[in-house]
Amino acid sequence: MEDCKSRLIVVGMSAGGMKLLVTLLQALPADFTIPIVCVMHLSEDTGDSWVNLMNNKTPLTVKEAEEKETIQNGTIYLAPPGYHLLIEGDRSFTLTYDERVNYARPSIDVTFETAAYSLGNQVIGFLGTGGNSDGAKGLLRIKERGGYTMVQQPSFAEFPAMPESALQLFEPNKIVTVEGLINQLLAFDEQYKLVHES
Repeated sequence: MEDCKSRLIVVGMSAGGMKLLVTLLQALPADFTIPIVCVMHLSEDTGDSWVNLMNNKTPLTVKEAEEKETIQNGTIYLAPPGYHLLIEGDRSFTLTYDERVNYARPSIDVTFETAAYSLGNQVIGFLGTGGNSDGAKGLLRIKERGGYTMVQQPSFAEFPAMPESALQLFEPNKIVTVEGLINQLLAFDEQYKLVHES
């Protein structure tokens, strides 16, 4: 990924993911630049209280992604419960109510795959704790398109099935603990700033 100016981080988690996301958000500084899109399996009747909770954990802006919204730096986007979140080539979102994928809507695979096809080697993908295989194929697509892929070390995941499913499918660029994930994202952001400001 030589050109860092358009990078995007996509994160997928299911069971146990709320705790992981809080840990991640608390570690990100106020000047963290690369936008993050997070997909979690939540019930369709989940209200916006979880968005407010996440906003209280970080100085960055946390919000649910909206239809046709353009992705902005320094923002954490959460996939709205009950909708698939697609990432378009113009770095905007599309929300759909299509059939569930891997029994989930939003599906991590859908977001990862559309990010891979739309943004190619600018995508940084992470798949963490969860109880099924959603996200494994999507993360593979990110690697196939030249993006950078990370999987949570299963022995450190609250629910290891999701990261294990990815590791059974392919070898990611890195297998990380939560601390390793944070350090890698901070390093990518520093690189982003050096390229963007030069």
